[in-house]
Amino acid sequence: MPDSTPSPRRLAWLRRQKRQRSAVRAVQIFLLLFFLILWEVSARLGWIDAFIFSSPTRVAKTVSVLYQSGDLWVHLWTSCAETAAGFILGTLSGTLVAVLLWWSNFLSRVLEPYLVVLNALPKTALGPIFIVWIGAGTSSIIAMTLAISLIVTILNMLAGFLSTDGEKLRLLKSMGAGRGQILRKLVLPSNLPTLFNTLRVNVGLSWVGVVMGEFLVSKAGLGYLIVYGSQVFNMDLVMASVLVLAAAAVVMYRIVLWLEKFLKKRLGVIA
Repeated sequence: MPDSTPSPRRLAWLRRQKRQRSAVRAVQIFLLLFFLILWEVSARLGWIDAFIFSSPTRVAKTVSVLYQSGDLWVHLWTSCAETAAGFILGTLSGTLVAVLLWWSNFLSRVLEPYLVVLNALPKTALGPIFIVWIGAGTSSIIAMTLAISLIVTILNMLAGFLSTDGEKLRLLKSMGAGRGQILRKLVLPSNLPTLFNTLRVNVGLSWVGVVMGEFLVSKAGLGYLIVYGSQVFNMDLVMASVLVLAAAAVVMYRIVLWLEKFLKKRLGVIA
């Protein structure tokens, strides 16, 4: 039975990696604390106008008020639900469209210029159109999210499909594999890393779409709180909403990273 004990060089390398991760995490925490302390001290000493820039203590009090009133969970849940819906729909539909474009070279060549134009088009310009077509509500916000994440997903996944190893494609074709078999056995499995990268990108894009949509039309959500706070010059509410939004985005991003790690381990994918 082979000895599974790591070699001394392996153990030394693992210790160096652990120390490096700890150092990175420590510096990250230090930078965050330094920023918060500098922000608070600057507001208290009058270096910045606390009415305009707020301060960590004022933000904490605002978050506490929102939490005690129950408004925090209402707005947070609204934005998270809209983001999750747009993220899932954008990823699934974008991947499906990319498969169709890979399957049909004719269709890909026809739609390529339209996809490029839609990708370059500022999505904010589509907001009023969605409001008129769909109505002022959650549906138009999710549509805005799709408008941002869908095209990016299609282009990223299609580029991954088209860059599949040519030698392996020719080998499968020489063995009589059909297009469906090539898709299932080679193209999709070899592009799981591309899918994981697209998922990470789509998390941020989905949040951008939701906040943009809530800026335009919403009666609830973190984007609504930001707009409302700016309209009444309540910068404490604006900064509190921005920080809660950042925390929610980080949590969702970490969930995607956990899902990616789980699937890689389950499917044996090496990115």
